[in-house]
Parts: sequence; structure tokens; C-alpha cells
Amino acid sequence: MRWLTVSALRALRLAAVCLGTAGATHAETAYITCQSSQEVGVTDLDTGESGALWPIPGQPAGVAIGQRDDIYIVAPGAKAVHRLARATGKALAHTTLEGGPTGIALDAKRGRLFVSDWFNARLWVLEAATLATLAELATGKSPAGIALSEDGLFLASADKGADQVSLFDARSLVRLGAVPVGSRPYGLRFAPDGRLFVANVGSNDVSVIDPRKRILLATVPVGERPYAIAFAHGRAFVTNQYHNTVSVIALKDLSAVGRIDVGDYPEGIDTTGDGKFIVLVNWFGNTLMTIDADTLDVRETFDTCDGPRAFGTFLAPGDVK
Repeated sequence: MRWLTVSALRALRLAAVCLGTAGATHAETAYITCQSSQEVGVTDLDTGESGALWPIPGQPAGVAIGQRDDIYIVAPGAKAVHRLARATGKALAHTTLEGGPTGIALDAKRGRLFVSDWFNARLWVLEAATLATLAELATGKSPAGIALSEDGLFLASADKGADQVSLFDARSLVRLGAVPVGSRPYGLRFAPDGRLFVANVGSNDVSVIDPRKRILLATVPVGERPYAIAFAHGRAFVTNQYHNTVSVIALKDLSAVGRIDVGDYPEGIDTTGDGKFIVLVNWFGNTLMTIDADTLDVRETFDTCDGPRAFGTFLAPGDVK
């Protein structure tokens, strides 16, 4: 498919765009790790209002939303992992991990939390409630992002220093093998159809993996320095740090749909629960943006705390009491 600009896509869809969607209701809350100000900012996506700011020493970056009205935060500078109450920010559990905790993923069904160790080529397996260490899993060099498949069968880590992805059986935690990808993989996420998409910051592309066969299916070029990935409306959305854009890829045939101009140094990206909106943060711009996953219009831009990273899943239902 020919590469289309977002302006061209908007023109094609102009007749179908409803002006009333500009005030669309998200009914969700964003929990944004801000590395520079060392805090977590809470933003109501309905109103754009910034609520609480929770101090988290140690340059928080990784984040995962829990299933019991809680949230998990990785603070690499303090070598710490925190479990907090989403409604109040109250500390529920804390652990210090000697190494380089970076990425994070939650297996809520089995009550396990996974954290990557950048310095020691491993994943920690933690008990989700207490954060007690249950096991350690060997990976390739410098593991960064972690992802769990939607069916709960596979766990994957992006081994940045080894140019590969390690795959594990998420039930038994047995390592299944590694798949070579592009240069310096960082963020990764499983698509709704089960394929694994990996952002390679060194080669400016996305690797697509079949986790069952453990083979590379395709390599898709994107913008400069791709960081993280989310999915909505039959598409993959990839933040390009150095290009200040989001690349959009059709899941059906992996063709390029377009690029969306966003803020300065986009990083963390997630999808609203209804699948209608993509939400991302701009690290250097100190902003959060929402994008209509159908029309590719940027709908809202909100201010955040200083240095938002939001590396992981950071959107949750907004009705926590």
C-alpha cells in the first residue's frame, strides 16, 4: 500500500467524521510515570484534569495496571518495585531488586509479576501481592520490555543487547528459545491475533513474530527510534522517539497506513478499554495525547508531570474508589 499522510487520510474520511467525537468519553484514568520529577501523575481522560502526584524516588519508568485496584511501578534509580493503591497511591508492597529493574508485566491470573534486569540478563518472577521473589529466568543481554500474551500462554522479553526476543511458557516458566529480531529491541506487545510485535530502536523497524513456531514472520520499517507499541481498530501504533511521530500499521497485511505527528519524543503508548482511542506520552514535551484509532486524529493534548515515560500498561478504569 502506498504511504499516506495523516492529512490525506483525514480528507478521505471527512464525510464520516462526527464533530461530536471530539468530546468522546473515555471513562479511564492514566497513571503516568514521570522520570524527571520522580513521581506518578494521575490524569482523568474524560476531563484532562491532573489529579494526584505521588512521589516515587528513583526515576520511575515501568508501569503495569493491576486487577485489584492496584498499580505496579518500577523505579530503576532506586532498584525498586512498588505496588500502590490506584485510588490513593498508598504503598501496598515494596521490594528492592539488586540489579537493573526496567520492564514490567503482570500475569494477574496466576498472581505473578515479571520484571526485567537490564544488568544481569534475567527476569525476576515476583509474587504479585507481596512482591516476594519466586524465581529468576535467564534471558539474553540487557532485557528491556516484557509482554504476556492475551491468552496467557507466552511470556516474551526484548533482549536489547542480544538483538533477540526470549520466549517462555508462561505457565511453566520454561524457556522455549530465542528469536533473532532487528537491532536493539526495546518495547514489545502481543497483538490481539497472538502475533508478537517488537520495536527495534537501532534498526528503525518492527519485527513480527509467531510465538508458537518461534519464527520471524516479517520486518516492517517505521520511523526513527521506535520505542513502544499498542493496538486498536485492526492496527498497530508505534511511537517513534526521534521522529516525533506514531507509525500506523495495518494488522491484516502489515502495510503502512500513515504517520501521525505527535509531541516531542513520544514513548509509552496504550489503548483505551473500548479500543477506540490510543493514548501516548511525550517524554520531552511533558504531554499526554489521545488519538482516534479510526480517523487517526489527535483529539486531546494534556499536560503531565516532568519527563513522562509510561513504559508498559498505564490506563485503568476511572471508577476506582
